[in-house]
Amino acid sequence: MEGAMVQRIPPGERVEGPSTAGMVRSQAVASERIWAGLVRTEPGMVSGWHHHGDHESAIYIVSGMLRMEFGPGGGEAFDAVPGDFVYVPEGAVHREGNPSDEPADIVVVRAGSGESVFNVNAPA
Repeated sequence: MEGAMVQRIPPGERVEGPSTAGMVRSQAVASERIWAGLVRTEPGMVSGWHHHGDHESAIYIVSGMLRMEFGPGGGEAFDAVPGDFVYVPEGAVHREGNPSDEPADIVVVRAGSGESVFNVNAPA
């Protein structure tokens, strides 16, 4: 790791992350093994169905509400609120919604390799 530099990434240096309908991803860090950034879902919005390939994700809810839908046919769901963490294992097809009346802001960190977002039509 000789020559590796510790970095600060202020808001103005984040770039647009991989897209999924209904969500805005702001990428702060992307390397061969990790992805980190902020995601915003506006009130009433629901993302498209997607998974994160070989990445597993840890999500921290900062504001609003995150409704996570997943499982066979998308039939399972729960709501997470500010202060909650959500874990998404690699390959889990899911979608996120925001049933609250304020924007939902979440911090996402993914560890894995390869592409980090795969949009799909629906869960199996």
